[in-house]
Amino acid sequence: MLKSIQEWVLLFIICSISVLAGNWIGYDVMPLAAIPGILVLAGVSLAGLIIHKAIPYKKVPSIAYIGILAFIITIPGMPFQEKLVEWTAQVNLLAIATPILAYAGISIGRSWADFKKLGWRTIVIGMFVLLGTYLGSAIVAEIILRIQGII
Repeated sequence: MLKSIQEWVLLFIICSISVLAGNWIGYDVMPLAAIPGILVLAGVSLAGLIIHKAIPYKKVPSIAYIGILAFIITIPGMPFQEKLVEWTAQVNLLAIATPILAYAGISIGRSWADFKKLGWRTIVIGMFVLLGTYLGSAIVAEIILRIQGII
């Protein structure tokens, strides 16, 4: 279990750095303001994963333990509840989702070694796919908003 915890902590450190950068660049939240919230989120996630690993009944997913734990610590009247909510409010949801989804996408490919085998061309194609998706969505949104007279 210690090896799993070490891997989780390393993963949380990497994701936290990415979230800090995304939160700063995308949402103008200074890293020092977001660090307490990120530490709370990572701590709750780590605690939920440890609870999941420690409890022998494995039919309940770890996300359930994380959600229940987060719910309990943010119930009004709980000690430090207001501070925890204030800290985590400094971390934007999209800043969290971006590195996690990137990691999930790479995990689907099984490993970094498999990802490296695909080569640099895959990264270029992926960038064009993302750019095309973004531009396509922006064009559709522009057309719909103009038809509605909003812009």
